[in-house]
Amino acid sequence: MQLPDPRSRVQSVLRSSAPRIYPPFFRAVFAGMDPERAHHVGFAGIRAAEASGASRVLRSTMAPDLGLARTVMGLRFPSPFGLAAGFDKTGVGTTALAELGFGHIEVGTITAQAQPGNPAPRLFRLPEDRALINRMGFNNDGAAAVAPRLAATRRTLEERFGAVRPVLGVNIGKTKVVPLDGAVEDYRASARLLAPHADYLTVNVSSPNTPGLRQLQEISSLEPILAAVRAEADRAVPDRRVPLTVKIAPDLTDEDVRAVAELAGRIGLDGVIATNTTIGREGLTTPASEVEAMGAGGLSGAPLAARSLEVLRTLRAALPAGVALIAVGGVTDADDVLQRLDAGADLVQGYTAFLYEGPFWAGRINAGLDAAQRAR
Repeated sequence: MQLPDPRSRVQSVLRSSAPRIYPPFFRAVFAGMDPERAHHVGFAGIRAAEASGASRVLRSTMAPDLGLARTVMGLRFPSPFGLAAGFDKTGVGTTALAELGFGHIEVGTITAQAQPGNPAPRLFRLPEDRALINRMGFNNDGAAAVAPRLAATRRTLEERFGAVRPVLGVNIGKTKVVPLDGAVEDYRASARLLAPHADYLTVNVSSPNTPGLRQLQEISSLEPILAAVRAEADRAVPDRRVPLTVKIAPDLTDEDVRAVAELAGRIGLDGVIATNTTIGREGLTTPASEVEAMGAGGLSGAPLAARSLEVLRTLRAALPAGVALIAVGGVTDADDVLQRLDAGADLVQGYTAFLYEGPFWAGRINAGLDAAQRAR
């Protein structure tokens, strides 16, 4: 008698609409825990699974079907769905996250100098809205400390996955203590250290949690930063081109979004990531008094979906065809990913739903994308 293929059996479970294990686990274990502590505990669990070898048992099941692979920015992505910056800020567990089925993982945001970020509490859940508010403030170990971790990560990914491995993105931002007029050299310093270990680089000028950072989205400020990072990456990595993207805020006007698109085409930018978190608080189910008590910060998750999709469509209409578009904001399931791909995205990222959906999230999305692709 032929035994059933374990991969097929587990994939059928991933595709099933049966109740999932993680949501009740989240409610029982993490819901009452400080959100930042819960993140560290959950991430430690993912890394422990890798260290024990348990995650490798599921690797072939969680991995995307070969038919989902696509080439974007000259890089081969095993799936169009990846993990946005913010989950692994310092490159300590990227290989563990790769076991979960993400087509790419964007590490960061990393700054040229190490910094602790903003005072805690600085991360808040809005479970009724499937959302988060954060004012983390680019807490990270600095580019010099993260660079060797990324070098080791690339080697491990190549050894484990071969030619079509998860892509390693690196997101860089401005050090808080550096004044705005020193931003160009600050980004340049990060690019010099990190570009050799990145499959692609992202310039983050859109977080609301570093004072004045969003002013750098103005074209007159943004263009010299992108030019400096491009030049530094080319010098640091002379044997290959490291694609360069910029991440923008959903709070830009449509006119400003089109101005970014024009700049991207004019200077030969490889891609635009849309969008970061919003400072808006409209349309939330969570009582306004609770939201107000959480204070300042960027809102992410399901409430961001509509505006992120609007920005995506505006960009796709304005960007040259050769400039990649990476959609992020309010992505929960395979239908959300498909909607953004159909709207013109080349790749899609998620983050906030990972905290609510658990470690099998990317695997379920890959299974859904595969089923939809077969049905078309």
